[in-house]
Amino acid sequence: MPVEPDPGQLAALAGANGDGPVVMLNLNRYRDRHAYERYGVVALQVLERVGGRILWQAEAQATVIGDDSDRYDEVIAVWYPSVAAFKELATDPEILAVREIRAEALERAALICCSADGAG
Repeated sequence: MPVEPDPGQLAALAGANGDGPVVMLNLNRYRDRHAYERYGVVALQVLERVGGRILWQAEAQATVIGDDSDRYDEVIAVWYPSVAAFKELATDPEILAVREIRAEALERAALICCSADGAG
């Protein structure tokens, strides 16, 4: 199961929202939550540098519609001032340096780009 966007997904995202803000909804199922937390320390620093912020974060409790493949451990909503800011984070050298930690920490991930209308 991929846990990183492929180049085609990043390219498609570029025209998805123009220059406005977006919320990235992160759905994470962990192999090693502590490893992800190590990645998260770096990611939070880069996120702040590109002008983004975490809107909310919660433990996932149950999958109400779906099957076991739709089970996640945590949901994180992250606000970015633009798609360009998200791409800046995704390609930042500090993020790339801890990419392997993130990949090893995640069993499954989904990242959904949402409209930021009404968000923070």
